[in-house]
Order: sequence, then structure tokens, then C-alpha cells
Amino acid sequence: METTAAHGVSTSTKHLIALDIDGTLVGRDDKVRGETVRALELVRASGHQVVLATGRSLVGLVSIARRLGLSEGWAVCSNGALTVRLDRAAPSGHEVIECRTFAPGPVVRQAWKLAPGLHVAVEEIGWGWRVSRQFAPGLLNGPQKLTRLDELLAEPASRVVLQAERMTARGEGLHRLGATVTPAGPDWLDVTAPGTSKATALELVRQRLGIPVERTLAVGDGVNDIPMLNWAARGVAMGHAPDAVRAAAAEVTGSISVEGVVPILWSLVPGHALRPDLSPLAAQLFAAVHTAPTRSPGRLVVRVWHGSGPGLAGCAIYVLRGGRWERHAPVPSGTSTTMRDVERAAREAGLAYPRGDEGRRRAHWRTAPIDRPEASAAFELPLTPPERPPLP
Repeated sequence: METTAAHGVSTSTKHLIALDIDGTLVGRDDKVRGETVRALELVRASGHQVVLATGRSLVGLVSIARRLGLSEGWAVCSNGALTVRLDRAAPSGHEVIECRTFAPGPVVRQAWKLAPGLHVAVEEIGWGWRVSRQFAPGLLNGPQKLTRLDELLAEPASRVVLQAERMTARGEGLHRLGATVTPAGPDWLDVTAPGTSKATALELVRQRLGIPVERTLAVGDGVNDIPMLNWAARGVAMGHAPDAVRAAAAEVTGSISVEGVVPILWSLVPGHALRPDLSPLAAQLFAAVHTAPTRSPGRLVVRVWHGSGPGLAGCAIYVLRGGRWERHAPVPSGTSTTMRDVERAAREAGLAYPRGDEGRRRAHWRTAPIDRPEASAAFELPLTPPERPPLP
């Protein structure tokens, strides 16, 4: 059985969902809304790959990814200059897969002629910024280190920021000097390597994941999102986006003030998982099971693992394919719960599992292979969905 969402997109096939951060997932107040996080968890439980794609530096990406509940998977930052894998087992919580650099000297020197004394910042990957002058608080993610201009230009850079009054209008010809120049407001220019954009980095991720082009979705609100919206099979602009961004998109959703990204994410989730009477854990179990490539008895399990804390360290749905167990989707709300909580949520979602036939008829959990670095023990419980989903 194949579940189809309201938009008409099959939810039994994996999609790559590229999401801008500022203005799409979080507003100017930098607050993460609960409904946005719940939608992200549900779409991940439906087997889709969520890829953050942001103009933020790596430091700014990692901090917000944690708050959004994303500690694993792919991400793109610095407007496509950096492609990373989020990995909770890595010492820094991430691994840089690709870094595109360029020689900043020609662009910065020309910009200095156009706007003497402008603010220049060069990203120090994973730490912060080296700057010619201090930027106002909140404008750059991470700490700043004052550095002489000649030292700023001495080495290849992944991303350079140029800030001065009316810098966007002054720097219209800078791209001819061998760099990608992207405006971010009237006084701000981001400079990266030639041919660099969120789209170029996302295409690398798409190929790594083996997801067809027609199963790509992107949501954004800024000028730097236009290449990404053109790249995606389904490009969606936020309702508050500038005219040029909305014109580049295939569709327009609500603004950030009404969490316009949420209904777009819901469109890739089985409709029954959105029932208001289901708990988040039950909804995610339902979504994961009903989007799995197989739902035959004995070929689908919920696997949990224990770490050093009292609650579960993780929870995911696995399927048996070609004689091997493969992870289909995480169940984010299973983290920090208990195995009994998972059993109750499975019943709530209408999922059957084997039990004993005497006494309290407890669930028959079995020992599972430990395939997570943070796990000290792992268990799995076979699940069987009903032939037809329960009525809403």
C-alpha cells in the first residue's frame, strides 16, 4: 500500500527536503517553535532526508541544528561553501565533507576601493571569524578576532563577508573578479568560490544519497535561496519572501509568523499520522511503519538502544531487505522514553507486536545487534500494521 499526501506526492518514497534556517525555520527572534520541531520529527520519521541549507557559518549551523533536534544527517552552510555531515559520535558533532575555497584578495581589494574602511570578515571554519573591524553583536555567528587586512587575504577562504553602507549597490561588478557574490541586504555581501551556491552543495548531497531529482523539495525566503528553489523539483518560497524569490518558486506558502514551512512538511507525511488524538511518539511510529518499503510480518521492527542514561538513547524503524536489516527512519520522540512507552505508543498507533500468551502477556522484545556507537545494549520488537489504517 502506498500513502499519498494532500499535495499528491507519494510518502512511501524517500525525498530530500532542503530547508533554509533564518526566515524559514526560525524568525528574527531566533526562537524555535514547537510545531516546527514536531513537523521536522514527523517528516524524518516518514523516511525523508532533511538537509539544512543555510547562509550561516558552520558555528551558526551546528548550534541551531541541535535546537531543531537534528544531530545526524547532511547539512549545507556558508551559502554552499561547506557540506557537512552531522554526527553525534564525532568529537565536534560534525564532519566536513567538502569545503570550496577561493583567493579573496582580488574581490576584497576592489571592494575596499569602492568602500574604503568597510568591514571584512573571513570565516574561520568551526570557530568563528577573522575580521578587519569588529562587527556589531549578533551579525556574525561565533567569536571575532581582529586581524590585519593583509593577513585576512593571505590564505584561501571559504566565505568572506563585506559590509558597508550601500555595499550591494557599490559591488555590482565584483563577481567578474572570479567569485560568487550574493547580496544579503543593502549593506551586506557574501562572497564564496565561483559557481558556489546552496544548489551546488545540495546536488552533491542528492547524489551521495541516491535520491532522484524528482524527489527534491526546497523551502526558503532569501535571495541566496533562489538557486536552491530552481534546483528542486518542488521549490517553495515563504510568504514574506521578496518578489524575486517568490517568482523563482513553484509555489508560495505562509510566512514565518504562521510557520508556513509546517504544512509543506505535513504534505510529505501519511495523513493518518496527523490525527490530533495521537501522541507524538505514536504518530511517528505510525508514519515510519506506513512509509516503510515493506510491511510484511516479521520484516519490520522497532529497534531501541540504551546508552549511559536512564532513558532510551535512540529509537528507529528497521526493515529486512535482501537478508539484511536496514534502518528506514528514526523515531525522534522515542529518545529518553522507555521500552514500555514504545509499546503503549505502538498500540495507540494501531500496530500489533508479539506477546506472551500467559499472565501479563508482555511484549516479546529480542536482543538486537549494537550498531550505534552510543549504545550499550539494543533490543527490537517486530511490528505489524493493520491491513487498513484506522479512520481519523
